[in-house]
Amino acid sequence: MTLPMHSLTIRAAFTVLFGAALAACGGGSSSEQQSATLSSGTTVSSGTTVSSGNESGRTLASTAYIPQSRGTATPAPTTNTGEAGAITDVRFESTSGAAQTNVPVTFGQVFAPGDLAADVSLAGRLDSGATIPLQLDVKAKHPDGSVRHAVISAVLPSLGMGEIRTMSLVRTTTTAATAPTAAALLNAGFKASFDATIGSVRYTASADELIKNATPVTWLKGSTVSEWEVSAPLKTSAGVAHPHLSARFAVRWYDAIKKARVDVTIENNWAYEPAPQNFIYNAQVLVGGNPVYTKTALEHYHHARWRKTFWWNAAAPQVNVKHNIGYLIASRALPNYDQSLSIPESTLSSMKAGWTGAKTEPMGAGAAETYMPSTGGRAHIGLLPQWNATYLLSMDQRARDVALGTAELAGSFSAHYRDKNTGQPVSLLDYPYMTVAGKSGDTLNPVTRLKEAFPACATTTACKTPYTHDVSHQPGFAYLPYLLTGDHFFLEELQFWGMFNVLQSNPGYRDNIKGLVKNEQVRGQAWTLRTLAEVAYITPDSDRLKQHFVQIMDHNLAWFNANYTDNPAANKLGIVVNGYAIVYGDKTGIAPWQDDFFTSAIGHAADLGFTEAERLLKWKAKFTLDRMTAAGSCWIDGSIYSMTVRDSSTSPVYASMADAYKASHTADFNLLACGSPAMASALKLKVGEMTGYSSVATGYPSNMQPALAYSASVGGTTGKQAWEQFMQRSVKPNYALAPQFAIVPRQ
Repeated sequence: MTLPMHSLTIRAAFTVLFGAALAACGGGSSSEQQSATLSSGTTVSSGTTVSSGNESGRTLASTAYIPQSRGTATPAPTTNTGEAGAITDVRFESTSGAAQTNVPVTFGQVFAPGDLAADVSLAGRLDSGATIPLQLDVKAKHPDGSVRHAVISAVLPSLGMGEIRTMSLVRTTTTAATAPTAAALLNAGFKASFDATIGSVRYTASADELIKNATPVTWLKGSTVSEWEVSAPLKTSAGVAHPHLSARFAVRWYDAIKKARVDVTIENNWAYEPAPQNFIYNAQVLVGGNPVYTKTALEHYHHARWRKTFWWNAAAPQVNVKHNIGYLIASRALPNYDQSLSIPESTLSSMKAGWTGAKTEPMGAGAAETYMPSTGGRAHIGLLPQWNATYLLSMDQRARDVALGTAELAGSFSAHYRDKNTGQPVSLLDYPYMTVAGKSGDTLNPVTRLKEAFPACATTTACKTPYTHDVSHQPGFAYLPYLLTGDHFFLEELQFWGMFNVLQSNPGYRDNIKGLVKNEQVRGQAWTLRTLAEVAYITPDSDRLKQHFVQIMDHNLAWFNANYTDNPAANKLGIVVNGYAIVYGDKTGIAPWQDDFFTSAIGHAADLGFTEAERLLKWKAKFTLDRMTAAGSCWIDGSIYSMTVRDSSTSPVYASMADAYKASHTADFNLLACGSPAMASALKLKVGEMTGYSSVATGYPSNMQPALAYSASVGGTTGKQAWEQFMQRSVKPNYALAPQFAIVPRQ
């Protein structure tokens, strides 16, 4: 069987691109490649019944593995509320031109270790002094048993036009309450369906019929809200199922106010269905029997999906949930972005003005690059892409629309492979030899004696798509959106990308089931490890994929620590040399900015509680810190585009930064005093200005900043000196316009 490439860029050789227009985050070629029950949809409970009526769900099995965390040793983040017993707060901002009553709200909330014990629930204390019940659906816990991530739901009695209400999340005792069944939804008259007309054939799927006749999967369960998920292939009136197209409905029912949110997702995703291809159809969504969305001649790309949400029996609530930014960051679930930044109104208004047209519709790409391997600095490179970092630091509705919208539209890329056997994103642990690269013979599983290659496209042109994805330039699409909304769609989007990043490589190069990233470009290793760490950290504990992602992450950290941290023969510079690392200057030089991406990803993983990542970070920190402080080098060129690290392609890596610095510059330049006017003149820079587009938010010093921030946090006195030197540079970017690299040390 011929293996389709599915838009993955395959190159015969690594090409190094130079030029002033080349920004660090985009430089170089794309990555070279060579020859039942949906458990995540089950509410996880602490084993008690909370005051909002959340009944006890399935208790986490004792064998479930959760990444190591700091437990209660890390000081708990503080809240801005001043309320006794409050952990943090959220604000509800009306975006409506009229007053609203009985406003349903559901959002995701992360908690620091030890902040919310498993036997404690929450109540909402409004700024008026009133207390409202909260439903707490616990999804993931820290190793100490405290809540890590939960979905919180409430009904606000009222919200005035343009009003902002603050609600403290206050610890309270647990009480029992009864959750409604799906029958209550159906008895209220709920109806929602989707139909697609392909040629003259009409295919349909009905949410209410599926809820009535199938067994829905529960995502939220309590007296405030219940959410049920159902899915099925699209079928003709004669009951003939479409082999590729399916509908997935998530219905969020607020029983007391008789309102429901309807989440409609249409997929062309099956991993092993023969003859995958694009389909063109006329789409229509009906809610309550009325058309709420139509799209003619929609071309649905292979292994892609699209989503729309609507409301039944109510207009959509006009409310923006604004999280406590300081608490989110202090929990370490997110990088330590500089909270002193103030996102300008011009940026937010520009985001709103630009969020229109085909790119925001199904099979659009939103704010993302359609061709990820393109070179140059752009918004989607970083631990968070620019649009997500802007949303985090502003909590503005306009930024939220772009952040959540682009995460939804990440489904347009052909990187979505769903397993019919499990109903979930396909897993490397189930198919260790699956791949979209290499030969069909490479996918032979020696245990089952079956080939795990994905089926070839129906024809050579059947899978054409305008989008090209690439692990070396991949945005962090869905982690922040899932963290803050608790929407199952975003969780699966994160899981799809996390698993695609490891299945896209040749099985032999990744050590099959281990999912090792060691053969990717260094930046590809960085962004894959970022996503793996995030999906392992945040996936619900009851989800079978939790352990799968943790295992893959553990394998990777073990490999890097064995080859670097614990290896006496490892290079003394602290650089990554595996994969496509030493490719400059006839294989004598590396790209420090790519190495910085790797260090920042490892720092982020350490923040998320992966103790093996913290060990690796301490080893990696040397390279970042030495570029700012080491004798025999100069911090002005600490963000150099390429650095010579050995004499020849067969020579050992230099033993000191001084040697690498000397080899990377001419003899005349090496005579110049560090930071002197003469050096500035030679570099055509201002005195105290670092090389590499220091004024640009995506320049090489900016790429370096997150790595330096994480390194400084573990680097002791040297780390402090390195950071102070970095902050003394005379030319800095305006991160308020593009904050994705505006990360600072925690200590």
